[in-house]
Amino acid sequence: MISSLLLMLVLIIGVILFVPPVRRALISNHMLKIFRKILPQVSQTEQEALDAGTVWWDGELFSGRPNWNKLLTYPKPKLSAEEKAFLAGPVEQLCAMLDEWRITRELYDLPPHVWQFIKDNGFFGMIIPRQYGGHGFSALAHSEVVMKISSRSGTAAVSVMVPNSLGPAELLLQYGTEEQKNHYLPRLAKGLEVPCFALTGPDAGSDAGAIPDTGIVCHGEFNGDEHVLGIRINWEKRYITLGPVATLLGLAFKLHDPDGLLGDEKDLGITLALIPTSTPGISIGRRHFPLDAAFQNGPNSGKDVFIPMEWVIGGLEGVGSGWRMLMNCLAVGRSISLPATSTGAAKLAARTTGAYGRVRVQFKMPIGRFEGVEEALARIGGNTYMMDAARIMTAGAVDLGEKPSVISAIVKYHLTERGRQAINDAMDVHGGKGICLGPSNYLGRNYQHIPVSITVEGANILTRNMIIFGQGAIRCHPYLLKEIQAANDADAVRASVQFDRAFSGHVAFTLGNGLRTLLHGLTGGTLAIAPGSEGPETQRYYSQLMRFSAAFAFLADISLLILGGTLKRKERISARLGDILSMLYLCSATLKRYKDDGRPAADLPLLHWAMQDALYRMQQAFEGLLDNFPGSVVAGRALRFMIFPWSKPFSPPSDKLGHEVAKLMLSPGEARDRLTAGIYLPASADEPLGILEQALQCAMVCDAVEAKLRAAVKTGRIPAQGDERIEAALKQRVITASELELMGEMKSLRRRVIMVDDFPPDFDGASVIVPEAAPAQSTA
Repeated sequence: MISSLLLMLVLIIGVILFVPPVRRALISNHMLKIFRKILPQVSQTEQEALDAGTVWWDGELFSGRPNWNKLLTYPKPKLSAEEKAFLAGPVEQLCAMLDEWRITRELYDLPPHVWQFIKDNGFFGMIIPRQYGGHGFSALAHSEVVMKISSRSGTAAVSVMVPNSLGPAELLLQYGTEEQKNHYLPRLAKGLEVPCFALTGPDAGSDAGAIPDTGIVCHGEFNGDEHVLGIRINWEKRYITLGPVATLLGLAFKLHDPDGLLGDEKDLGITLALIPTSTPGISIGRRHFPLDAAFQNGPNSGKDVFIPMEWVIGGLEGVGSGWRMLMNCLAVGRSISLPATSTGAAKLAARTTGAYGRVRVQFKMPIGRFEGVEEALARIGGNTYMMDAARIMTAGAVDLGEKPSVISAIVKYHLTERGRQAINDAMDVHGGKGICLGPSNYLGRNYQHIPVSITVEGANILTRNMIIFGQGAIRCHPYLLKEIQAANDADAVRASVQFDRAFSGHVAFTLGNGLRTLLHGLTGGTLAIAPGSEGPETQRYYSQLMRFSAAFAFLADISLLILGGTLKRKERISARLGDILSMLYLCSATLKRYKDDGRPAADLPLLHWAMQDALYRMQQAFEGLLDNFPGSVVAGRALRFMIFPWSKPFSPPSDKLGHEVAKLMLSPGEARDRLTAGIYLPASADEPLGILEQALQCAMVCDAVEAKLRAAVKTGRIPAQGDERIEAALKQRVITASELELMGEMKSLRRRVIMVDDFPPDFDGASVIVPEAAPAQSTA
């Protein structure tokens, strides 16, 4: 009797769960009503942002069990022969022409011959296909070019990157009419047009939906014809890069059609147009001056500017589609430019700080061997390794045809923040050498300008707190977007069927990830599957990322279940979930880089530091979320037990590991070259970086001589200090005449490295006294 009742109960439950019509009637339709009540209101601009771009590896990370073999079989991004030639030719030549001190202190602009070189060599047309006269370069090549230039001059890097990022060329390629493409793209590729794009205004920064700039559909006079269908626009914009020198203005505005000239709809939405800056009514304002940066940036406005309808990007079909266009293009552009400039700055910091740490001597020891300095060097090296990995993998995704909107937000935020950390650490190590501006200072302008990259293309606070997870949760989740679409479907029958499929899948997905989270927590992740092709040095990382991916997916679903629509306003919860997703992506990129590079053993300290730091940060993000989890204390404790049942398994990278990273950065070698590959290294030995590299090479050769001197001092054969020590060493035949000459060269080079620029009391920015190269007291 009891067995029959149990069998019947199982059958009833089975029918309810696995027979869709019954499940819909008893469960899903009721959940659909609840879901519609808690679903947050989504504005049109938010919906278009959610619809923008594509889901790539971020979707795997959201699955709770990423397919590592899929990641590792993606082809390694590579440059073509033509792209390599461009980097070795025009880009190298451009960098040699640049003097950032003169640009930022005397000229406040690129010199005219540099502007002409940029235009003549097609730097504005890197993304424009060859059929229109451009280079048609890959995203990786675009990234490499910007990174190399940024290691020499931020002014030039910004001037080159903007026309190839979110701007007229990208918008025309994706959405322009054939007439617009054929007219403007060849002119942009040849530098006959200088483009800019005007989106931000005084009253509408991050809140693009609040754009006050308006266009009214009307008839007006154009080229002698008084009855042309067009738009009369009024606007005020600011922070527009290349705005002061642009000849072609891309403009975003809200379009209204009060007289119904285009149809019944009155408010047509955000629209984009291309307008020559010579058009009557346009006012190009005076320049902004962002933190001593000299790239052209400024406001512009328009008063009753009439344009024909043909100037709307995409023509009539483009009317009202502006925000969708911007979001799709931003998904690509934000993946390339700022990650490239930030990585360039970090690589420069790594190369110079390692060399300076070896050359600069205090207390008779290179400062790079002090443990406090080692800590900073380790951060610079580990962050730079991970940044470059993420830069390359993301550019590779774009070259595969992806428009990774969520990933673009991840790399924009985290690479600019890590770039800031690298520059800050480099400044700390350089001390007075870093803070005294002048022609010899290779770090100061980067330090000044880094907040610019933090601020633009989505301010970092906004990106972290609202975009990465806020957009990622809906875009990357395998079921959530389907549930939202079903809930917004006006067809009741279709909505019921679609919601039931998504909801039932969502329940199974959440339960599966919950069980995996508990299992991985109890076993320390040892049962998580790692790719068999990888060696023992990385196996544990793959397993732990699998563990954290399941925990992230489960915790994200629980947060959405408890908070519903209010999660949109719980920015700190959203930010911590975004941090976890971001670390999962950065770790994935780092492991793929190590594999793509051929698993060089010399790079293992960098790999281990980067991975251990990121895993610890991920753990801290989980902790912060659980400590502040909304609802009952019991729920928070239960979740904590599932994720960390025994203890928190990760610690920051050890001092020993940090020492290994610092050691790698203090000495010339293949690992150091790989870490800093792609930056500009001057050919001239008289340039500050050239002097520094010479000094590093000389210091390495002098190591053996220094060892002899220390041994002789220890045995009492020569004095411990002063110039007489060197003379005594030569007399006692501790060193040879050639070694004495080498020590003199080292002394001179060290002097040139540590000296800083000085100026007269009435310094006006033009008069510079070059640091003297004459030797001072011996530091040998």
